Amino acid sequence: MDIMDNISERLIIFTDLDGTLLDSCYSFKDALPALRLIKKRGLPLILCSSKTGLEIEFYRKRLENIDPFVSENGGGIYIPKGYFNVRIPETEFQTEENKDYTIIKLGAKYSDLRNAVTELRRLGFDVKGFGDMSVREISRLTGLDTHEARMAKAREFDEPFVFNGGEALLERLVQSIKDMGFNMTRGVLFHILGESDKGRAVEILKDLYAGKDQHILTIALGDSPNDIEMLQNVDYPVTVQKSNGAYDERIKVRGLIKAKGIGPKGWNEAMLKLLKTLLF
Repeated sequence: MDIMDNISERLIIFTDLDGTLLDSCYSFKDALPALRLIKKRGLPLILCSSKTGLEIEFYRKRLENIDPFVSENGGGIYIPKGYFNVRIPETEFQTEENKDYTIIKLGAKYSDLRNAVTELRRLGFDVKGFGDMSVREISRLTGLDTHEARMAKAREFDEPFVFNGGEALLERLVQSIKDMGFNMTRGVLFHILGESDKGRAVEILKDLYAGKDQHILTIALGDSPNDIEMLQNVDYPVTVQKSNGAYDERIKVRGLIKAKGIGPKGWNEAMLKLLKTLLF
């Protein structure tokens, strides 16, 4: 990617998928006007989701997206080969190369997360992770078709799970997860993960885009608590309405913009307003 001179090329967009760019039917149709403008202006659009790498690649193809992406709540950063003109600097995290991507691994080992879920059950918690479910069960739970459910099951850094219990028991669950050295976050489902989060991934990508003394502006859009760290680390944080028309009250971020619209409708409304202000 060449060094960029105008404001449109210094503007970077990060977005959650489920409930934000995608509606309950996993469609981004309502966001197409803003998506077309983003593509026309050549703006990087970084998908930053709890979804697996395989799932995000599926949506990148549908979106004709060529930019880096972040999988499993910040567990992995996938950078297409040759995307940045500079060598990706060494980080404290493990880096892996394959034929398509440089992958920066921020997340915990999936096998360790599975062991933690087993231990939670031993402690008496009624929890069931994706690793305990068949593809058909995941499909019924999420509304994904079996092809996408199979991709959702291919976890690397983060284990989604369901939990049966009240709020008092939930507090005990959170503490037990912390006692084991892990963290929990919530999107559509509960997730157990390591020290990674979307905000840390955003910071690494911001540094790569900025390069040497390059000023950038950043936007992020999300709808759930697992988006908070991402929203905290950008210039323009945006939250969209949930399916019931309300905003998630747990998202408390300085300068938060509340989009008028559910999911991709709100995404489209907020992005068109921001792009009009920042580009024109």
